[in-house]
Amino acid sequence: MEGAGENAPESSSSVPGSDESSRDPQALPLEEESGDCARSLEAKKLCGYLSKFGGKGPIRGWKSRWFFYDERKCQLYYSRTAQDANPLDSIDLSSAVFDCKADGEEGIFEIKTPSRVMTLKAATKQVMLYWLQQLQMKRWEFHNSPPAPPAAPDAALAGNGPALHLELGQEEAELEEFLCPVKTPPGLVGVAAALQPFPALQNISLKHLGTEIQNTMHNIRGNKQAQATGHEPPGEDSPQSGEPQREEQPLASDPTTPGITWNRTAQEKVAALEQQVLMLTKELKSQKELVKILHKALEAAQQEKRASSAYLAAAEDKDRLELVRHKVRQIAELGRRVEALEQERESLAHTASLREQEVQELQQHVQLLMDKNYAKQQVICKLSEKVTQDFTHPPDQSPLPPDAADRDFLSQQEKIEHLKDDMEAYRTQNRFLNSEIHQVTKIWRKVAEKEKALLTKCAYLQARNCQVESKYLAGLRRLQEALGDETSECSELLRQLVQEALQWEAGEASSDSIELSPISKYDEYGFLTVPDYEVEDLKLLAKIQALEVRSHHLLGLEAVDRPLRERWAALGELVPSAELKQLLRAGVPREHRPRVWRWLVHLRVQHLHTPGCYQELLSRGRAREHPAARQIELDLNRTFPNNKHFTCPTSSFPDKLRRVLLAFSWQNPTIGYCQGLNRLAAIALLVLEEEESAFWCLVAIVETIMPTDYYSNTLTASQVDQRVLQDLLSEKLPRLMAHLGQHHVDLSLITFNWFLVVFADSLISNILLRVWDAFLYEGTKVVFRYALAVFKYNEKEILRLHNGLEIYQYLRFFTKTISNSRKLMNIAFNDMNPFRMKQLQQLRMVHRERLEAELRELEQLKAEYMERRTSQRRAMSEGCASEDEVEGEA
Repeated sequence: MEGAGENAPESSSSVPGSDESSRDPQALPLEEESGDCARSLEAKKLCGYLSKFGGKGPIRGWKSRWFFYDERKCQLYYSRTAQDANPLDSIDLSSAVFDCKADGEEGIFEIKTPSRVMTLKAATKQVMLYWLQQLQMKRWEFHNSPPAPPAAPDAALAGNGPALHLELGQEEAELEEFLCPVKTPPGLVGVAAALQPFPALQNISLKHLGTEIQNTMHNIRGNKQAQATGHEPPGEDSPQSGEPQREEQPLASDPTTPGITWNRTAQEKVAALEQQVLMLTKELKSQKELVKILHKALEAAQQEKRASSAYLAAAEDKDRLELVRHKVRQIAELGRRVEALEQERESLAHTASLREQEVQELQQHVQLLMDKNYAKQQVICKLSEKVTQDFTHPPDQSPLPPDAADRDFLSQQEKIEHLKDDMEAYRTQNRFLNSEIHQVTKIWRKVAEKEKALLTKCAYLQARNCQVESKYLAGLRRLQEALGDETSECSELLRQLVQEALQWEAGEASSDSIELSPISKYDEYGFLTVPDYEVEDLKLLAKIQALEVRSHHLLGLEAVDRPLRERWAALGELVPSAELKQLLRAGVPREHRPRVWRWLVHLRVQHLHTPGCYQELLSRGRAREHPAARQIELDLNRTFPNNKHFTCPTSSFPDKLRRVLLAFSWQNPTIGYCQGLNRLAAIALLVLEEEESAFWCLVAIVETIMPTDYYSNTLTASQVDQRVLQDLLSEKLPRLMAHLGQHHVDLSLITFNWFLVVFADSLISNILLRVWDAFLYEGTKVVFRYALAVFKYNEKEILRLHNGLEIYQYLRFFTKTISNSRKLMNIAFNDMNPFRMKQLQQLRMVHRERLEAELRELEQLKAEYMERRTSQRRAMSEGCASEDEVEGEA
């Protein structure tokens, strides 16, 4: 496109007439060449007169305006005349799109920005297309050019110029596919257009009356100065008349760019320096090639010298003869290589001749096709003429008079010409709109990539900010613990800092800042993001935990979560496999989790599932009340008090949970209801949302995943798993178990609930649901893995405590302090290996036998005790009866 060469950014250089050019003997010829360059750039500036549609009421209509483009700001300014110092207004082209109307008046086009639509009209269709193409190129240049540094414009021009011209050349080639380049209309655009007659006085802008008055005063002052110095009026020679105004009026300039100061000598020097850089670049390239050739010649000479030195240094003729033979062998080898290369050249020449023959055949074939196409076009033309003739002279009608026939033929021919013009106009409009869509799409993609990069950077910075804030709060907490209840100025200041930290919210830091993912009170499943500890001293710890969780989440967005989502999206149909197992251990993205859980539950309960079973169980519960209904009702209000879905009075989740638990109590009469089932069903409801799916998830956990008597009255299997966990902890973490044994800490008081509800009350929701992802697929082994990983994660903190009460207090809430889900997962599935299911089953069998033996012994002791109590009561009753008899006799 012709406009591509006109888009080189202009920049200012040193002051004209500086001493550097006078001292350099090569500066004079360069300045002469740069003068022509600058004049060509001046002539190719994007400026000219266009008609703008505007106004209100009766004064609404077309007004002539002088438009000029500012390279630095991507703004299209306009004023009433080319000699005005201040522009009336400007149009931002960086976010503008262009449109031309084929069915409107000739030369009309639109510039659409988010704030307004500007309707313009050019003198001819060619001028309109030229402006549209140039504006497209300017917009593309602005979006593609890197930001210019504030200083050293020459260096920026030299460094960024070639890449910019290369991208503009590529854009020009792409746009040529849609619309042919439009030649520059002579005299209608550029500096030459400023010499056109001034617009009439009625084109004055009433909206910008102040600017019009300033421009008029400036022109009058310029005319007086020109008359005083003997120059012609600025309308006839505007570039020269603009020179003396620059010193006293900063906004005055030549007609092409009113309001912007241009230094012609600086432009000439920039062009000269640019040409000099190109010449030096070419010379440097040739010098590099010459250096390479000299290097090769030097290597050959050095090899020859070494061979000659070896020949002369040989002690005997035998050694010299051996050197000569070696040289002859080298020559023979080189000869063979030359022959091989010659054969390869001949084969390539033969291949090239074959290709040329194929090309000639294809050209002949193309010529035949073109001839056939031409013949078809001739036939179509003849048939069209015949159809036209038949239309004008129907065979069943009498022939028209000669004059009427001629007039009818002329009218039809005129209509055809009009249709051809309309077709050409629509074709031109279609091509331009295609080029506009193409360019806007490319700009949008580029902006989207920049936005993505900025969001990634913003996430990283926010994560770092959360880490710094977390360290700050942790430092405050340690100082608070160190000072204790001491009363001093430091402790008072510390209390104030802690209070401010607890009240401060990230969203209040700066009202103007952009939040990538604002801190919300609840997460995506309704759980509190900041744990609600009852103890006042732990509220600072809760905020530290929330910041650490958010930091890990933001850091993992791009590095971990995005690749994981892509892997899940490409997985397709769910089939048990090693890959699925690894993906489930890494965690299921929220958008895929309901589908994956339904599939996992179906695998577990497909032998139990019958259509309509859930509705039948609900109808049975409505017919009569279950004995466990009262306990279920009591536990509903205690289910997840930190989750908004179960605490909000208008939420439907409590009713859903009630129906699921009642249906399960009828489904499994041996268990009915056990405390803990409410939390299992609640987690299933939060993810699956459907009652029936949550019901079957609860069935899968209780009846297929967990051992049979896990939720029985005796909780036998639950007690067995606690003993198995003790053995595994002694094996995997012996130092920790020795420390806990030294302080007589019974871990089952803490871990029993972990296994009963699968960590539902212990871990934060982000980690809890990842545990469940693997648990529903692999079974109870996952619970053991994560139980060991939790202790390993906090082992150092537990070892620092040396008091049994402090250890119990810490173990009561320490699982909530785990924030790094990736670290916990690596500990569970990597650091805890080997972890064989066979070993787990053996430990369960051993401990079950021991527990059953202990239970039998306990039952025997109970029976003996009851028998002894019964005999004592019988003896007492007999003694009381004898006393009554004695009293009766008396």
